[in-house]
Amino acid sequence: MKMTITEALADIKTSQARILKKRQAVKTYLFRDSRLRDPMESEGGQKEFVRRERQAIYDLEEKIVKIRAAIQKANLNLEVEVDGRKRTLAEWLNWRREISANQKQFLSEMTATLASARQQAIQRGQQVRDSDTSKTDMAVGELIVTISERELAESVEEMENVLGQLDGKLSLLNATTTIEI
Repeated sequence: MKMTITEALADIKTSQARILKKRQAVKTYLFRDSRLRDPMESEGGQKEFVRRERQAIYDLEEKIVKIRAAIQKANLNLEVEVDGRKRTLAEWLNWRREISANQKQFLSEMTATLASARQQAIQRGQQVRDSDTSKTDMAVGELIVTISERELAESVEEMENVLGQLDGKLSLLNATTTIEI
């Protein structure tokens, strides 16, 4: 069966919802009082119903595994360029999941730390200079910034740009890439 990655991801979501409902149904019919009539008698009985539903759950779970494997295979073979950097889609997704959030937070923390230090220095009447200032131009007690704030701001902007481009390309590729299940 062929489908786009977008369709496959939707199928996974639908399958997971079906599994949840089937699990709830199975729990409802795990036992009954022997004095009561089997409510599933016309369909082979509760025991058969539970067996069929458990098999259906297993089949849906296997389908999800196969869909995920097909998506991973496609992602390993799709090369994508984002902001001048080429990687497979699988590598980009790993970067986004494992690296980007921490990197984005670190950039944000550096920016906030510098802003706070600058504000405190100004309140104390200190001059703020970058580390490229020659020692002869510095006064005692000045705050020396050891990172280019312009480069830091550019890094923050680049991160946002890369994430935005990646999201756009991912949406497009998911909608146009066909996988075989």
